[in-house]
Amino acid sequence: MEAREVILRPVITEASMADLDDKRYTFDVNTQATKFQIRDAVEEIFDVKVANVNVMNLKGKKKRMGRYEGYTKKRRKAIVTLTPESQEIKIFEEE
Repeated sequence: MEAREVILRPVITEASMADLDDKRYTFDVNTQATKFQIRDAVEEIFDVKVANVNVMNLKGKKKRMGRYEGYTKKRRKAIVTLTPESQEIKIFEEE
């Protein structure tokens, strides 16, 4: 699996933005990606050094449209902690 297939998108929430000061970044990742693949993909894409990777599997939520019901897509979320001497990841481009 290539690096761009492992990391799907950054998660932009209030809680994840608060963790940016501690060099902790949250990403949606491929559901079959391992911690080692996530670490290697982040290091390759952003040219940083990763200290720790925590992974969560999130089940789909139950949703209804009238009398029909189903589930949203399941997903996998990774919280990546960088080493103190590593540079920060620029999620938003500053001008």
